[in-house]
Amino acid sequence: MTTISEAITTIKKAENDADNLIADAEKKSADLIEESHSKADEAVEKAKKEAQEKSEAIIFEAETKAQKEAYQISNKTDEKIEITKRKATDAVDEAVAVIVKTVL
Repeated sequence: MTTISEAITTIKKAENDADNLIADAEKKSADLIEESHSKADEAVEKAKKEAQEKSEAIIFEAETKAQKEAYQISNKTDEKIEITKRKATDAVDEAVAVIVKTVL
């Protein structure tokens, strides 16, 4: 038969074991929370980086397209200027011919 002293010792040991289990569980819980925060921070940083890269790619694409369009507009404008110059030169030649005929 177990004596009261042995029973108390057994209870104290069980309480001590329970306290150790609680401490271990709290430490594991804290470690898991810290790991979760760390992983969440990493995921946020990764998402930010990917978003930044995508936005830079979109901006680059838009700038390239705008440059191409500006170049095309510039070329069309240059062509129209040349046509207008030719027409003006032709008109000057015709005006000179008319003046020469009128004066002579």
